[in-house]
Amino acid sequence: IYKPYPITYQAIRFNMIFSFRRRRASRGGNDEGNSDLELTIPSHFRCPISLDLMKDPVTLSTGITYDRESIERWIEAGNGTCPVTNQVLSHFDQIPNHAIRKMIQDWCVENRSHGIERIPTPRIPVSSYDVSQICSRIMAATQRGDDKKCRELVGKIKNWAKESDRNKKCIAENGAGCYLSESFETFSSISIQKHEGLLEDILSALTWVFPLGQEGLSKLGSTPSLRCMVWFLKSEDLSTRQNAVLALKELLSQDERPVNGLIEIEGVAEALFKIVKVPICPTATKASLMVIYYLVSSKATSDDQKITSQFVELGLVSLILEILVDAEKSICEKSLGVLNGICSSNEGREKAHSHALTIPVLVKKLLRVSEMATEFSVSILWKLCKGDNEGHLLVEALQVGAFQKVLVVLQVGCGEKTKGKATELLKMMNQYKDRSDCFDLDFMYVKRPY
Repeated sequence: IYKPYPITYQAIRFNMIFSFRRRRASRGGNDEGNSDLELTIPSHFRCPISLDLMKDPVTLSTGITYDRESIERWIEAGNGTCPVTNQVLSHFDQIPNHAIRKMIQDWCVENRSHGIERIPTPRIPVSSYDVSQICSRIMAATQRGDDKKCRELVGKIKNWAKESDRNKKCIAENGAGCYLSESFETFSSISIQKHEGLLEDILSALTWVFPLGQEGLSKLGSTPSLRCMVWFLKSEDLSTRQNAVLALKELLSQDERPVNGLIEIEGVAEALFKIVKVPICPTATKASLMVIYYLVSSKATSDDQKITSQFVELGLVSLILEILVDAEKSICEKSLGVLNGICSSNEGREKAHSHALTIPVLVKKLLRVSEMATEFSVSILWKLCKGDNEGHLLVEALQVGAFQKVLVVLQVGCGEKTKGKATELLKMMNQYKDRSDCFDLDFMYVKRPY
């Protein structure tokens, strides 16, 4: 049964024409000779879904031709039928329709005088079989220790990825990350300096093949791989440093086990701190903050606070507070998360306690950035104030309006942990309300959205 594709707003465009104006100057020099030349795109050159001129026509099992990009989006949305005939697709193979594509290209050439550009001949997209074959060859070259061949194959994968997002997705979904991780570990174990070029190429590919499977995570989280990534973190090349920190961020977001090994590597704190202090780009800054967050908030760090002490000595507390003054939402949340982790240590709290910006900045971020930022801010204030025996911080917090804001945090609702800390904070501040000149209940923040 033939069922036409549902008429939508795009269907209105089906009968539209492309108008191209050619200005003809009359002998008298006026514009009276101007005319409009109307050019209609043949209907069989249009994709039935997008109604645009097809650039890469492919035919489904039902015999209907579509533009590849449009029909892929249709199938990826979970549809298993042909949009035009509504027949159930027996398979999802998309066969390139070279005849239609050649006709479209010839039509474009014939009408180039009207402003039509010839569509380029599309590249054949990568298949699962192609990815499987090249991964097997990478594995074989890795086992032989063949740096040159391995680099050639990794370069081919990167070129495929550059051609289209579809290729990149296909490569990632077919397990390329696991093979690349194993190759990265193997050559890192042999010699980082000797195989620097290959390892750099693999690392740049690893940044977009996540998530990795368990085997890939174990390979990338091994000591040789971690040492190699830290080695690249110290590189003078900005793109290499960015790739290294992005790979570390993705790794630790999936698996916290490598944290212990990363903490033991010399120079990791300095390298991460440098990326935050001397930004490469916002993406690298956010990734570096996330890696630092994983390091200072890990369960392993709670017993051994060596890495936190290193960050404190480097001046990370002061740097974070300066960043927080006017940081955008995402960086603000990550910075507060890092500061919260650092303030779990005595050294971190002492450093934050002594900085003039600490209390004003934290109170300012309450209810102004996001729910996450508010929770981190309450947690940091609670950690700092619960050890304030003389009440100096509590009085300062009162003076900058902390009592009112924390009270509103409870009023608008928060998590149980945050609720407990906020309640305790209010009790502590209430003891010093007589020492504050600015203690005035102002509910201007009630029901204010994040």
